Amino acid sequence: MKTIRLLTLALTALFFGSTVSAQTQKGNLMVGSEITDFGFNFQKESTIFHFDLSPKLAYFVQDDLALGAYVRLGLQTTGGNGTNVNYGVGALARYYFRDENVRKLEFSKRVRFFGEANAGFGGSNPANGASTNGIELGVGPGLSYFITPNVALDALVKYNVIIGGGNSTTSHNLNFGLGFQIFLPTARARAIMREEMNK
Repeated sequence: MKTIRLLTLALTALFFGSTVSAQTQKGNLMVGSEITDFGFNFQKESTIFHFDLSPKLAYFVQDDLALGAYVRLGLQTTGGNGTNVNYGVGALARYYFRDENVRKLEFSKRVRFFGEANAGFGGSNPANGASTNGIELGVGPGLSYFITPNVALDALVKYNVIIGGGNSTTSHNLNFGLGFQIFLPTARARAIMREEMNK
């Protein structure tokens, strides 16, 4: 229950609190998630459910550069033939481009281009077919559209590869993901947590 209240309080503070003009400045937190797949397929004999969710938490160690962690979980039912499972956990780095040549491509003051890379441990385990579990690497470009000074919608194209063991030693794919990120000054995050813990 405290977690739900903490999240509600954080979102309220973001939407109604003072604005932050430099969302990607040193000392800020970035928290959010990417959704690469979600839906239902209705068939005669069964319903197939699928989703792929990737929560992220990062800290801006310098202006425009955030380092943090991610967790990835993907499930897909196969209509009575088992479940496909994808997973991953590891470190990520995101850099918002400041170069003037890149900034000229930004079609709005609310838009920022970025590059993201990740490294960790992951797996791709279909119910039927070759599975791979091992080192997971990913890299790709993205675009953030700031709907408020603290909240951005993201679009990210990422090439992912898993190298390791299983029925197949290598698995790779190209993903297009949509998601959101919340940018929160560290001092405000600490104040919200202290206030919530004292209740």
